[in-house]
Amino acid sequence: MPGTILSVSVSEGKTVKAGDIIMVLEAMKMENEIAAPCSGTVTQVLVQKGSTVDTNAVLAVIG
Repeated sequence: MPGTILSVSVSEGKTVKAGDIIMVLEAMKMENEIAAPCSGTVTQVLVQKGSTVDTNAVLAVIG
């Protein structure tokens, strides 16, 4: 859903497990925790705190 990134808790090169919270998105006055969909290493973080994102935007790449 469209919204604003409130925080990003990962950086490139960090290892994450499926279900780890990688960022928080504020949409419709609610904070939504964005979880990693799979385990792996974060290869790209495409947003930063304060970024406005659209529905279906890629926020990070986990390889």
